Amino acid sequence: MTAAATVAAGVMSLGALAPSAAAAASASSGSSAASAASASSGSSASSGKAARPDSVQKGLNSLVRDGGPPGALASVKDRDGHVRGYTAGVGDLATGAKVPKDGQVRIGSNTKTFTAVVVLQLVAEKKIRLDASVDTYLPGLVRGDGIDGRRITVRHLLQHTSGLPNYTDYLDFPAIQHRYFEPRELVDIALEHKARSAPGKKWEYNNTNYVLAGLIIQKVTGRPLAEEIDKRVVQRVGLRHTYFPAVGDQTIRERHPKGYVADPQGGPPRDFTTMDPSWGWAAGQMISTNADLNRFFGALLSGRLLPKAQLDQMRTTIPAERLGPGVGYGLGLVSRPLSCGGVSWGHGGDIDGYETRGGVTKDGRAANVAVTMMPRSEAEMKRVEKVVDTALCR
Repeated sequence: MTAAATVAAGVMSLGALAPSAAAAASASSGSSAASAASASSGSSASSGKAARPDSVQKGLNSLVRDGGPPGALASVKDRDGHVRGYTAGVGDLATGAKVPKDGQVRIGSNTKTFTAVVVLQLVAEKKIRLDASVDTYLPGLVRGDGIDGRRITVRHLLQHTSGLPNYTDYLDFPAIQHRYFEPRELVDIALEHKARSAPGKKWEYNNTNYVLAGLIIQKVTGRPLAEEIDKRVVQRVGLRHTYFPAVGDQTIRERHPKGYVADPQGGPPRDFTTMDPSWGWAAGQMISTNADLNRFFGALLSGRLLPKAQLDQMRTTIPAERLGPGVGYGLGLVSRPLSCGGVSWGHGGDIDGYETRGGVTKDGRAANVAVTMMPRSEAEMKRVEKVVDTALCR
């Protein structure tokens, strides 16, 4: 098992694409350079008031202290529809530049929800059947040791119950920072390894599932996945700062905080902002903002993207206790209990340089938090989730 896979298993981070070896090797609380640069006194809320920070601001301030991620940012919508943005720390360790309010970040496995929405739209159009086999759409592709695409369904893919190997367990991070991968290449990497379990027997988070879902979308529509996501989701609900990077696009187009990975030798964090995200593809390639993610999940839960029958399927969860007590995983959508009662719906994502967590509620509350370094422990991940809970429950 690679170092990256070990950390992914230990952190059990929802939406985690495999972290870099640099991040995996770092067991320290973070570099002194990051601590010094991430002074909470530089934090600000979008209202511009100098008054005592509210609970969300305090939460962000705590995230960037004591060797935490260099920067943090959040967008929160209350029951009345009022939106507020927050920042803490610094957006660029080299220059000391501030974190841009609602800046773009790599959203990692939040991409999975976009992919699942397109699949379910195609189900509503009777072009895909949830309980049809993968072989129905990709005949002969999924074969290996204990692996048979004739026994794995589309539902298994979206639900993470396929039993397939996870290709990101076998990638060499951070050596692939600028390497391009074709989606079929990612599937081939997974199929070199033995099945993890029989289809339908076990829930286990797996990026291979969503690469296959993306390939099914392309086969059924005859169009590129990025184009289908843009047309069917991004444009439909007006996500102005959300996109699927094109082949070879290693940058982040709009204002953004830089993303970092920890130095295994205890030195300053490494700037990992520029990278080729193709290894994430349908499982984690997209870029967005906290406000756009709130808008997306809000539109999804309000029925603007899927008919009721498909949204009900998406919200039908199975236990995913490894993600936390009471957590359920549906079809690319996660339910998480709130400390104030009820649940939030969302996903979350980790990719080298960034972590995002968030959720929306049935009464219209929404919150999304991003930090500019992946968590190095389960405890760090839960600190980010706590800020989301605070934002939704205040």
